Amino acid sequence: MLLFTPGPTPVPQNVRNAMSDETMHHRTPEFEAIFEKTRKHLFNLFATDEVVMIASSGTGAMEAAVINLCKNTLLSVNSGKFGERFGKIATAHGLKNVEIKNEWDTPVSVEDVLNAVKANADIDAIAVQISESAGGLRHPVEELAKAVKAINPEIMIIADGITAVGVERIDVTNIDCLIAGSQKALMLPPGLAILGLSNAAIEKIGAGVGYYFNLASEIKKQRQNTTAYTAATTLIIGLLEVFEMIEREGGLGLLYCDTARRAKATRAALEAIGLHSYPKVPARSMTTIDDVDASKIRSALKEEYGVNVAGGQDHLKGKIFRINQMGIIPPHESIWVVNAIELILHQMGRLEYAGLASKVFNETYFKTSIEKKEI
Repeated sequence: MLLFTPGPTPVPQNVRNAMSDETMHHRTPEFEAIFEKTRKHLFNLFATDEVVMIASSGTGAMEAAVINLCKNTLLSVNSGKFGERFGKIATAHGLKNVEIKNEWDTPVSVEDVLNAVKANADIDAIAVQISESAGGLRHPVEELAKAVKAINPEIMIIADGITAVGVERIDVTNIDCLIAGSQKALMLPPGLAILGLSNAAIEKIGAGVGYYFNLASEIKKQRQNTTAYTAATTLIIGLLEVFEMIEREGGLGLLYCDTARRAKATRAALEAIGLHSYPKVPARSMTTIDDVDASKIRSALKEEYGVNVAGGQDHLKGKIFRINQMGIIPPHESIWVVNAIELILHQMGRLEYAGLASKVFNETYFKTSIEKKEI
């Protein structure tokens, strides 16, 4: 079965091998050395002033960011399940929440964010997804952050990059907290979350809030190459192998380039056979298609072609399907997926099969290579 869900993503065999070795105790010089190496790679990936690893899902990192960086009122951007989650976290902790809500295919406008900030002086933190995976859209987070900081540099910008970190290079100049999760572009099982923090965020955290999710205590310990509580040793060992694999495969720049090419080629291939991309501004992390036969296409992909893709949630259940683009994915696997979808549409009587999807994918994905050879 080919796993093409936007998380969890496939875990490469060499990473599984690295994690299958004998269990290592987290309070030892041997593990501290692994922790130190992994932190160095994370600084390179996040490009932030500090990085913190915690043993939790991505939601745990979202909660840690909100409770440590918001003291009064959170402005949350809700264009899907995960944007909605930020607001729920705030209210669960007794914080005030101002919400900007859009349909799940619609990114937030910078103007709406600025208007909200100007209308409410109590807003001291903004939480937004870079890639909102409920509908596969990309929010203009960098532009939003820059505009807000120009008005009030004290406002903390919390960016959920769970389906963006490792997918594309993110400008963190005006971002105070960047969140990632292990089971997405980092190609690991779930259970490890990472936060990249600015110096301004560290200052606002101060002594920290909470107990397990107290970021001050974690920063102190992780600067000593250990953790405040039990580390997710196996996942951190796996993460180091992921980073070393990415380096062997050509580095982060090549990973970003290949992901962008694959996302563009998949979208072009599916649009060429008459399908429609759901989000107004698609994220690179996944290809989201809205279609009256979305459920039938998903079922046929799994049952007839051995491909598992994700569907929609809530009001989009049965109306969309989402194809993962995160991580290292061989082009031939993506070609199999788009070709299978064209065959399914043929079986449904919606088109005559002509191999168009695979042709367009190949032309789009390998265009750069072809152009180089022709020069």
